[in-house]
Amino acid sequence: MDWPAFSLDLNPIEHVWDMLGRRIAARQPPPTCLPELRRALLDERCNIPQDQIDNLILSIPRRCMACIASSGRQTPY
Repeated sequence: MDWPAFSLDLNPIEHVWDMLGRRIAARQPPPTCLPELRRALLDERCNIPQDQIDNLILSIPRRCMACIASSGRQTPY
């Protein structure tokens, strides 16, 4: 399958970045400098449950089908 131009939602890493962003935003207190942000990102990355990553990977065929059905345009994911 050719990679459609508007298919960022097919890439599971985009969803991992979203998870990381939400986890960092929820931190209290939030990171206040780059070294703290780096440490927080590393900590949060290690705390993402493996089953969430597995579910993202397992969802790729369903995402591909949705992308094909929408002719490569935005999907509901």
